[in-house]
Amino acid sequence: MAEQRGELLLVYEPEAACQARLVADGYPPQRALEITSYLAQSTDLALEFAEIADECSKLGMAFTPVELDQAAALARRDPAHTLVWTLTDGIAYFRGGAAPALARLGGFRTIGSDDTLFALCQDKFRSGAVLSALGLPSPECGLALNGKWIAPPPPSRAGWFVKPNRLGSKIGIWPDSRCAEPDYALELSRRVFNGYRDAVVVQPYVAGRNVRASFLAAQPDAGVDRLGIFFVDSGSDFQTMEDSLALYGETGAAAKAGGRYTEPTLVAVCEAQPAAAERIRQIAAVLMNGLGLKDVFSADFRVEGDDTVHLIEFEVCPGLPCFDFRAYCRAEWGLSLAAAIAAAAAARLPPKT
Repeated sequence: MAEQRGELLLVYEPEAACQARLVADGYPPQRALEITSYLAQSTDLALEFAEIADECSKLGMAFTPVELDQAAALARRDPAHTLVWTLTDGIAYFRGGAAPALARLGGFRTIGSDDTLFALCQDKFRSGAVLSALGLPSPECGLALNGKWIAPPPPSRAGWFVKPNRLGSKIGIWPDSRCAEPDYALELSRRVFNGYRDAVVVQPYVAGRNVRASFLAAQPDAGVDRLGIFFVDSGSDFQTMEDSLALYGETGAAAKAGGRYTEPTLVAVCEAQPAAAERIRQIAAVLMNGLGLKDVFSADFRVEGDDTVHLIEFEVCPGLPCFDFRAYCRAEWGLSLAAAIAAAAAARLPPKT
């Protein structure tokens, strides 16, 4: 019989609840649907709650998923024997960043990074400044709001890439999000503001293949050597909103049913470009030691053919049920997603005494 460890609480914000709140705040339904698609991992993972509960039970833990609006349930738990895992982050459109702060307020154990990083990673302009201060190879950027420069972008011979500041950093909303003229970047900023009420980050365009690095501490002593690093080849240079909608949640399920979904190909970077893989591990070590990422996170990169590495963003709430994170759990840990979640929780929640 497994040692009894207490309870894992998985706190998440549902798509439907957030979408209803955005519509009530005046967002057009289509824009609200697009924005809340970033919460699709809560929709997808809900299908596996029973399996997660079973895997947790094998390791002596109870498992309880808690919708964010019910997070007051924390007050009825014993902090010494409760672990809080925040599934969905957010400071602007979403509110998940409140969960780790509530856990800290109540003295609960948590899995994941410090709650201050939940805010930092959602503001791409500010996080980029921090990454640059750490000496990491993150592209410099400008910031524009509704057609006006707040901070002009640096020069670029290859043009610029325009993306929302607080939505999805690696995603250009439209196919023309890569542009050749600063004035066109300002026009894109007007379109983003009109549709999503957000500023835009304007970065020099960097070439290369898209890479996702994933991490989950399924053992207590897991370090940067357990990072999974994969090329994510979708056949396009960058992901648009339409591409993103076809991958996850209810819209992703509809895309699959309609034959509009093609899962990107994953290729281990260490097999194709080992020097680039080693550089990414070095960058991840700085993110862990210098910034404080831990337990579970992901980072996105662009890798050029000569092994030049560009750090695009980091995430403290990676998409656990996404195809790439599942592949990482299988390849690195030999575990299903549910078993990996339970193992990581057990590594952070000691047995009762």
